[in-house]
Amino acid sequence: MRRIILHIDMDAFFAAIEELDHPEYRGKPVVVGADPKGGKGRGVVSTCNYEARKYGIHSALPISQAYKKCPFAIYVPPRMDRYVECSRKLFSILNEFTPKVEPISVDEAFMDITGCTRLLGTPEEIAKKIKTCIAERLQLTASIGIAPNKFIAKIASDLEKPDGLVIVQPEGIIDFLHPLQISKMWGVGKKTEVKLKAMGIHSIGDLAKLPQEIVVKKFGKGGLHFWTLANGIDDREVERDHTVKSVSLENTFMEDVDDEKTIENTIFSIADNLSRVLRNKQLKGKTVTLKIRLQDFSTFTRAHSYGSFFDSSQLIGETCLKLYHNFDKKSKKVRLLGIAVSNLNSQAKEQLGLFETREKSDDKIDKVIDLVQNKFGPDLIKKASLMGEHTRRIGTEDHEK
Repeated sequence: MRRIILHIDMDAFFAAIEELDHPEYRGKPVVVGADPKGGKGRGVVSTCNYEARKYGIHSALPISQAYKKCPFAIYVPPRMDRYVECSRKLFSILNEFTPKVEPISVDEAFMDITGCTRLLGTPEEIAKKIKTCIAERLQLTASIGIAPNKFIAKIASDLEKPDGLVIVQPEGIIDFLHPLQISKMWGVGKKTEVKLKAMGIHSIGDLAKLPQEIVVKKFGKGGLHFWTLANGIDDREVERDHTVKSVSLENTFMEDVDDEKTIENTIFSIADNLSRVLRNKQLKGKTVTLKIRLQDFSTFTRAHSYGSFFDSSQLIGETCLKLYHNFDKKSKKVRLLGIAVSNLNSQAKEQLGLFETREKSDDKIDKVIDLVQNKFGPDLIKKASLMGEHTRRIGTEDHEK
């Protein structure tokens, strides 16, 4: 039986929710992200609506550049609690149509409806029903791609935004795929795109026509993956149990920093917040990664792994401090610091070492602080080492993968 895969992608999700909650924003450019501070702000754009995109604004654009392109846009900070609330309602809707739903992010998912057509209608009818439910219950719009596999469905959902619906039949895969620009390839970043174009590869069809061994020689296993996708082949299943791979927090400084005490305090502040996020999600990890972006935007990561799972703020902070002190920044100032914990396992499935006890002193302190902060707010109690530091620092971004 041929598979029928849907890719659902909400249209400008964060910005659309802001317009929903603030009707006066509608018809105006709206940018969700860091405070632009009159063009001198730090941080990046999280997302923006389609009116703002007309001015060349897009996600991950430095907020200062966004302000230069459109200083009269409405700039709003992210409200993650509200976005998560809408996301839960979205996935509740999707799960009414099929149990095979794979979340990709808060506003994006794959659905396998192969076995649903007898009950719910044709793939197009099912997609239209999903769009109608989203519009009626959430007052938001979604774009949907329908195809025989995940890769093509993902591309299809992006072609007629907003509120789009694109169907790719099995016999039309090559005609659909090969004329598209190589930048449409899922997983091809800017650096890879430059390398491919230097080889004379400008479209997906150009890549598909190359001998497989040439692509593998140039790009290794990743090249084989790209070549396979370019030929319309993607056997990946829709995985309902999509596990979180890492949890991270970042802090972009208002000004580039070279003061060591400020950097050390920021590392421990991020570690403290990140450990709380891990505990709230009932996660622990084995690997901690420090991300350092310097004043020239060069970005580096340093990582260390342990043999057992952890969520201790003290362990995360001390590890990152050692990683930072062993890093040569060549007298350059620091623009951004980030910490990620990966190789995750749920606390429920955690296996203790033979001589470990569950309640260590650091763990007890963290849990007491959690209880007080959860009930009375994040600024009522904090560790003495963080006094003077904001518990939720300006410019901090929360990422879950």
